[in-house]
Amino acid sequence: MLHATIVGTEPVAGSKPSPLVCAVGDLLLDLVVRPTQPLVHGGDVVARTHVGAGGQAANVAAWAAALGGRGRYLGKRAGDAAGALVAAELESHGVALVGPLVGGRTGVVVSLVDAAGERSMASDRGAAAELRPEEIDAGWLDGGDVLHVSGYALARTPVADAAERLAELARTGAITVSADVSAATLVDAAFRDRLDRLRPDLLFATEEERAALGGELGAPAWVLKRGQRGCTFSREDVTLDLPVEPGPVVDTTGAGDALAAGFLLGGTLEEAAARAIGAAARCVAQVGSMP
Repeated sequence: MLHATIVGTEPVAGSKPSPLVCAVGDLLLDLVVRPTQPLVHGGDVVARTHVGAGGQAANVAAWAAALGGRGRYLGKRAGDAAGALVAAELESHGVALVGPLVGGRTGVVVSLVDAAGERSMASDRGAAAELRPEEIDAGWLDGGDVLHVSGYALARTPVADAAERLAELARTGAITVSADVSAATLVDAAFRDRLDRLRPDLLFATEEERAALGGELGAPAWVLKRGQRGCTFSREDVTLDLPVEPGPVVDTTGAGDALAAGFLLGGTLEEAAARAIGAAARCVAQVGSMP
């Protein structure tokens, strides 16, 4: 069964619509754990926790909406209690949910955050990884300006095949295709082949992810994330380096997704890059990956 809900994302009649970012990949239950002291093997320590919607594709769509654009999540979702919770939260951000609603279970990602705000993750993709090409409808991309593909969606089949199909449809509709490598641990020969076939117009990666790809970001436009040393943005053979914005770092979960959403909303290179850096700073100053 296909399920599509649009809440607060349609332009006012007669107005110029804001950019619409369609993101394919995960919508997960995000559990962030911040221990107040080092973990003790076999023991118990006090921690602060946060539970809510997450997943790279969902995060990008939510941040796009929060930053003045429009967001649409494309993916398979489970109809369990966790699925209802995360869908409601994403809709509350004004994001449209498009794709099959099925039985099964919603995936969970656990982020363990250290005292410096850096996170390590363990991920269970759940139903989102089971999206199939034959379930795709070209109408999912109607009105879209960008199709953003999570690297997690390229790392497993059948969702990787579905992402490739969406990219084909995007190109027939002159929609920009962007991708995020997402994690160096995902990169193997099959992943690189998928990325080559995807032929993204824009690629996001960290320095570690670039190294895993062989040292090059083979896309016409790219964003290289350098952690506390800022980012390098490149488009139309123009390169711009920006430092991170000063401010508190509470939790880095979702910072790259916020940054991607800010850049995908467009404008001049300077405008897009500044918006991206500002969104990342806003994200790391809070607990959790959603706006």
